[in-house]
Amino acid sequence: MRHRFRLLAARWPVLVPVLAAVVLALTWGRSLSPAAVTLVSCCLAGAVLAAVHHAEVIAHRVGEPFGSLVLAVAVTIIEVALIVTLMADGGDKSSSLARDTVFAAVMITCNGIVGLSLLVGALRRRVAVFNAEGTGAAFGTVATLAGLSLALPTFTTSTPGPRFSTAQLVFAAAASLTLYGLFVATQTVRHRDYFLPVTAEGEIIDSDHHAAPPSARTALTSLGLLGVALISVVGLAKGVSPTIESAVAAAGLPASVVGVVIALLVLLPETIAALCAARRDRVQTSLNLGLGSAMASIGLTIPAVAVASVWLEGPLVLGLGATHMVLLALTVAVGTLTVIPGRATPLQGGLHLSLLAAYVVLAVSP
Repeated sequence: MRHRFRLLAARWPVLVPVLAAVVLALTWGRSLSPAAVTLVSCCLAGAVLAAVHHAEVIAHRVGEPFGSLVLAVAVTIIEVALIVTLMADGGDKSSSLARDTVFAAVMITCNGIVGLSLLVGALRRRVAVFNAEGTGAAFGTVATLAGLSLALPTFTTSTPGPRFSTAQLVFAAAASLTLYGLFVATQTVRHRDYFLPVTAEGEIIDSDHHAAPPSARTALTSLGLLGVALISVVGLAKGVSPTIESAVAAAGLPASVVGVVIALLVLLPETIAALCAARRDRVQTSLNLGLGSAMASIGLTIPAVAVASVWLEGPLVLGLGATHMVLLALTVAVGTLTVIPGRATPLQGGLHLSLLAAYVVLAVSP
């Protein structure tokens, strides 16, 4: 009996994604009872943990910065598919769904993941050390993409409201893809060293020596199971969203709170992976995950919704309101001051977390 239990415990990274996928298939598009919501929530948590496990296996095999790039892009692609699917359902809320989801992802990654990673890294070693060149390039790309795609539509005059005209939307989509592609080439080819973890003395850590990398077969298996786990995370999150909506409505909270909760659930794998890396003194890997996710969220979502808007009905609202514009400006300003020195204390982590807290409070009480 004990041997079987140990065997099952060793196989949980394989069994949990499969179980979550089965539960997703059985519950998709159905009204869930309280017992079913509890089951879905448990499977959702298990799929998150499994996704983190398989992402770490892949990262160990391919090394940094490719490992963090795999998780960021995989999560974002599935997130984009979810956004387009929800927009296709129609309704008054669909016009601003892409904007709300992307901005929530930017605030959670740039302030939540980055802030927690800096705080954990600084508390362990008094000072969190990272590569200012690579982190600065990533944060500059995020700020540019956010400014072009989320801030600029508020001030254009070709169309009424915070919207792009067709020509402007085509430019924003092309610019997003181009900048994201340029950054990936910079991160993985031309200046890969800028995105590798560094020691307190500034020496680059090109590999982990604590264990041999997994085999190619193991890495490919983890890649497939990572995809299954991430699809399950997003699908199960969508499945419990009606329950969340009902709870939010019953509490008298704005509907935008639902988007924040769903974004938090979808980004859980990257958050946990970033925290694990920070605990191992790999703060640069944590920042790669956080900023890479923000960048991918904008760089892939905007072109996708631009194409989808051809057949989707209703306007596409991308421009931020005044409150969110202030939060974005503060995030860019604080993030710039955090990145420049290449070192951070717990204070910098607290600053970013306070901005995330402000975003959540204003989502609950606009």
